[in-house]
Amino acid sequence: MNFVDLEKIHKALANRRRLAIIKFLLQNEEANVFDIAEKIRLSFKSTSRHLQILKQAGLVESEQMGLQQHYHLLNNANSVFKHTLSQL
Repeated sequence: MNFVDLEKIHKALANRRRLAIIKFLLQNEEANVFDIAEKIRLSFKSTSRHLQILKQAGLVESEQMGLQQHYHLLNNANSVFKHTLSQL
């Protein structure tokens, strides 16, 4: 992992709404955008935008189930955090 990847991850995590999404996904393993938006008290559109940023940073993944997108943390998310700390 290079500094550009680390920067992308840190920028994605530098937002309280995205941290709330990660916390929710840690507790629930998988959820659709509506459930996440309801829990963090944010609009569907804004929640989708935050999820896309987390996805681009390689922290979450989505899967189409019927008409809904379901999101979950990638298995390597914890290793990303550990790697980040080891680089500091």
